[in-house]
Amino acid sequence: MARKKKVGPEKVSEVLGDFLEKSGLREPVLRAEAVDEWDDRVGEAIARVTRAQGAREAALIVEVRSSSWLMELNLMKVEILRRVNEGRTEALFEKIVFVLAEDPTR
Repeated sequence: MARKKKVGPEKVSEVLGDFLEKSGLREPVLRAEAVDEWDDRVGEAIARVTRAQGAREAALIVEVRSSSWLMELNLMKVEILRRVNEGRTEALFEKIVFVLAEDPTR
């Protein structure tokens, strides 16, 4: 059975949402947005010593300025992951991977 074509104007957000869903790009786009929200989600203290680098599938990759902070943040992973996924209709990330920054001054 053929789908009826919608008559009249459509919201760009709906058209774009449908396209992203059909093309398999929805989750990567949402994850990229979440990377941009890192500082707001984790708070000022953590944001000062970290930088969200990106996402690899359901893993969030985060650079950490020092090894002592890396150890501390690894102990807080569950809470940080909760903050990152909070308020979303579905969890975008299943895990966080903290890596030591190559250049800690960045």
